[in-house]
Amino acid sequence: MAGRAQVRRLSVPLGTVTRGTTGTNRLRRSDRQLMHDPRITAVLRGAADPLVVDLGYGAQPWTTLELAARLRTVRPDTRVVGLEIDPARVVPARDGVVFARGGFELAGLRPILVRAFNVLRQYPETSVAGAWQTVLAGLAPGGLLVEGTCDELGRRCAWVVLDHSGPRSLTLAWDPLTVGRPSDLAERLPKALIHRNIPGERIHTLLTAADRAWAHSAALASYGPRVRWRAAADLMREQGFPVRDVRRRLRDNILEVPWSTVAPAGQADVAMCPRSQSIPGNRG
Repeated sequence: MAGRAQVRRLSVPLGTVTRGTTGTNRLRRSDRQLMHDPRITAVLRGAADPLVVDLGYGAQPWTTLELAARLRTVRPDTRVVGLEIDPARVVPARDGVVFARGGFELAGLRPILVRAFNVLRQYPETSVAGAWQTVLAGLAPGGLLVEGTCDELGRRCAWVVLDHSGPRSLTLAWDPLTVGRPSDLAERLPKALIHRNIPGERIHTLLTAADRAWAHSAALASYGPRVRWRAAADLMREQGFPVRDVRRRLRDNILEVPWSTVAPAGQADVAMCPRSQSIPGNRG
């Protein structure tokens, strides 16, 4: 039925209950990018059913409601469902957003877009690929998964965009006024990369190059950190790093690269595990 999400009731959703910490406007940096990312907006605008799932929204639904409001500026009829594995966190529908119990299986929904923030951060690294594959298998054709993490105040944010074939890009976004250098984002890398920031790994190479470019651009510091970062990003592109050139005016500093630039050593451009790989069971 139009305007209503049909959620399949499952006795044991896939996943485990995590801390659920959240706060208003915590995911504003990723929301801003999703509103302008051509991949996201094309998928949302082209969908026959613009259904979006916010997976693991936490103890309060603020960030789900904010996501709905922001994505509706892209497509006004966007339908958003917030899923939580802990039944105690499921709240009544409000502002056109439905909330239900569910995990990586997406409660039987077939969304065109899934956002999962600060969920896999609390899982072992070995569970990441299996969780990705489970969510991707539940997407509508052409759908996307945005999986990432941020700090408690939303000043440091990192996420991976995946399609049915696997991870496609990594994005780092940070507050220009409170983050000293790009590698400060290392503590908030997605789970698939956070333990890989060591010499010999691509993500370490990228962050080291970003810090060098940032230091090299210090002469522009008096013009502000946004101007300085644009110069640093230009320098990285000159050095051969495929940093996306974002031409619109930004309030955040953004570093976005293809997944192949940061994929863990020994993995191909798109490295996914078999669908049979297990995900920790629900403890709720």
